[in-house]
Amino acid sequence: MINTGKLAGRTLFITGASRGIGKEIALKAARDGANIVVAAKTATAHPKLPGTIFSAAKEIEAAGGQALPCVVDVRDESSVQGAVNDAVKQFGGIDILINNASAISLTRTLETPMKRYDLMHQINLRGTYLVSKLCVPHLLKSPNPHILNISPPLNMKPRWFRDHVAYTMAKYGMSMCILGMAEEFREDGIACNALWPRTAIITAAMEMLGGDEVDKQCRKPQIMADAAYAMLIKDSKAYTGQFAVDDEVLKAEGITDMDQYAVDPSSPLLPDFFLDEFDAAVERAQELGARPKFMDGKVVESEKPKAGGQVAEVFTQIESFLNPELVEKTKAVFSFEVSGDEAGKWYIDLKNGSGACGKGDPPTTADATFVMNANNFTKMFAGGLKPTTAFMTGKLKISGDMGKALKLEKLMGKLKSKL
Repeated sequence: MINTGKLAGRTLFITGASRGIGKEIALKAARDGANIVVAAKTATAHPKLPGTIFSAAKEIEAAGGQALPCVVDVRDESSVQGAVNDAVKQFGGIDILINNASAISLTRTLETPMKRYDLMHQINLRGTYLVSKLCVPHLLKSPNPHILNISPPLNMKPRWFRDHVAYTMAKYGMSMCILGMAEEFREDGIACNALWPRTAIITAAMEMLGGDEVDKQCRKPQIMADAAYAMLIKDSKAYTGQFAVDDEVLKAEGITDMDQYAVDPSSPLLPDFFLDEFDAAVERAQELGARPKFMDGKVVESEKPKAGGQVAEVFTQIESFLNPELVEKTKAVFSFEVSGDEAGKWYIDLKNGSGACGKGDPPTTADATFVMNANNFTKMFAGGLKPTTAFMTGKLKISGDMGKALKLEKLMGKLKSKL
């Protein structure tokens, strides 16, 4: 998506803009010469996640824009109001609001602490509503005002609620803001739209948690930035109330080469949540024992896995692979509740000593517990079924520490050649 210069001199207020998708949208607008309010909490560097409001501001200015870094907690009204006031004072107004800040916890009801529930709802829903409310008086004065929420289409199928109802409600809250505000402010000419990625997007957090195999199945955040740019330069009076998907927006602009956005164009892409066509296609693919692969915006069934062994045989092979180095890198205990022909409990201890595995409960409390049937278990350890894909398609239930759980994906890559 080539920059047109249409955002030159416009002021964008972007929450969560210190890294990831928010920062990429900021950089895209900065290349037009836009003013960017970097509204985020990160004032000091995270030990594992690079990027602060100040480092983002430097990148924005290097790209050709003007930046105002503001420490903002979207849950705190005075914090948001202060940043809005500072933005208006420095840049004269606000033309575009990007509600990008979000919290996620893919946990079921019994595994979701109320503190985590409150965090998701305070940031995703209340934060989006609050920032919008405080920016609207200034957007009303803009010649082409936009609100863009990074949130999904409203899909009411139970499939998207059953495994993480708290997160879905919070994320859909952002989309419901668009549904209502698009109509509320239609006559005022404020465009209110949502944008969602078709696939997983590689970010610093994804790199830290997902590992190389998952990273390869992602697209770069530039696809979201290009799609957002295409939406934000449209006439706000004519383009509102849309729940857009990134590659569909770009195809409408004549961009057909989506490989340019892939981390690894040769790898199958990991579909994102809430999109029916991919959920259905991945379900069919997994029933056939295949991994999903995208071609021309569609999922095709391909890459039949090699036949896996029995559950007990898998653990025998795993045991021969354990070593202190793997324990040091993983530092997690995994518990498996297997149903079907080989029903039972199994574990892998990669936290203590030289590692251990076997049947029954782990010797110490598991960091993460995986529930799945024996057939899918053997496919997963044989490389034919990715843990992340299994989770997204409902074939794998996870409880416990999700960060530790995601380390299993890295372990799969190491074990694949051994099993």
